[in-house]
Amino acid sequence: MTFRLVHDYPVLRPLITLDSATDEPYYRQIYGRLRSAVAAGMLRPGDRIPSVRALAAELGLARGTVETAYSLLAAEGYVEARGQAGTVIAAGLPARAPNAPGKPGPIIAQAVPAAPRYPILPEDGHAEPRGPRPFQMGIPALDAFPRKIWARLAARAARATQAVDMLYPSPAGMMALRVEVARYLQLSRGLDCRPEQVFITSGYRDSLSLITRTLLKPGDKVWVEDPGYAPTGALLREAGMQLVGVPVDAEGMQVEHGLQHAARARAAVVTPAHQSPTCVALSLPRRLALLEWAARQQAWIVEDDYDGEYRYVSRPLPALKSLDRDDRVLYAGTFSKVLFPAIRLAYLVVPRSQVQRFEDSARLFSGGAPALMQHIVADFMAEGHFARHIQRMRRLYAQRRTLTIAGLEAVLKAHVRIDSPPGGMHLLLRLQGRRSDRVLAEKMRQHGMFSRALSECLLAPRPGVAPMIMLSFTNIDSRRQAGELGRRILALLEPS
Repeated sequence: MTFRLVHDYPVLRPLITLDSATDEPYYRQIYGRLRSAVAAGMLRPGDRIPSVRALAAELGLARGTVETAYSLLAAEGYVEARGQAGTVIAAGLPARAPNAPGKPGPIIAQAVPAAPRYPILPEDGHAEPRGPRPFQMGIPALDAFPRKIWARLAARAARATQAVDMLYPSPAGMMALRVEVARYLQLSRGLDCRPEQVFITSGYRDSLSLITRTLLKPGDKVWVEDPGYAPTGALLREAGMQLVGVPVDAEGMQVEHGLQHAARARAAVVTPAHQSPTCVALSLPRRLALLEWAARQQAWIVEDDYDGEYRYVSRPLPALKSLDRDDRVLYAGTFSKVLFPAIRLAYLVVPRSQVQRFEDSARLFSGGAPALMQHIVADFMAEGHFARHIQRMRRLYAQRRTLTIAGLEAVLKAHVRIDSPPGGMHLLLRLQGRRSDRVLAEKMRQHGMFSRALSECLLAPRPGVAPMIMLSFTNIDSRRQAGELGRRILALLEPS
């Protein structure tokens, strides 16, 4: 294979060949080709790649397009900027890199036969009758939802209801919605999946329950993040699983810890885009190590991508599933945190080899999601409203996050340090001094607000964990409102 020079940088010709006939955006094509070159060994740690300006000029693209691709590569750990030395392939990538992501095939619709330790809090889906509490977790910006569009689609779907639509819904989900979910995931999250791999469920708990019934058995060991998402541990315990807490640091789940303590576990549940609750992203070396472990042990990885669409410093990170060449990852997504919780719809992408097993389990254990709601969501996605809504919410949340931080810091700066993670739907407030995050969180709940303490998300008490509370910013619409709520928190802070 011959080289050509792009402004004195050796680049393989196929590396920068873009396809104008595909729906895939140019920034994702650039990202994918560079990532594939690293995986194939054509680009090695320390190799320089063209500057944004040089590559944009070479390809005839806007600089912002190339900047977006480079930002995504940097966020995943493939490249790093070295000032005047330019941008280079990052060091420390494991030798076993993922295969080049294949181009998604066409979507073809096919007929489908018809006692936890964690406290369960309002974030877990139980809002107050009068509306969400201030800072309530897992609640999108309800005031910004396009209710008129939704009402129009709902009325149209109701008018079009036929007798066949009034029968029991398919336990795997309506095919029209499965097609739209597969198409969306291909374009936005880098998943090469087909509609028959997509199962529509009534929420994340339903998705996880379907996984445990289909692939696991009581007594199996399962890695979970520690701290982690409380309902995950509660549901797995109820299903009879043995939880193996794997600590989390600035690079996400410490995979090496899991290998040392439970290498033969049957599954791992992770939140790689924005770890819940710390919001850190699982680093590329650990993603690859996790995938290698699953392939070697024939274990399963459940990727809970609960709010992966919302990243504010760069484009959303591609899903862990997009790196999965051995088909060991089950991808769980939800509409509740993107649209609204009352929708009670989620989706699960299963490996192709397991589709029949999941269909059998769904027939046995799933009643199916309401068909009318599935029709509305399918139309909402097909007409482009879903993608536009996510784009609007990403901009809105970036603004509200900034306003919330400013309002809280103006009041609480002497008592807390506010972490501003690159993505997600909540902030982390680190308490200064010898304060109890659990006590403050409980006081806030007693006084009409919501909070979850980091210590409430641990499998077991652990010394040395910094006291932190989590606060959602999605429904805080002004700095003034944030300041008023900050003063309410200040009144509850225990004396130093």
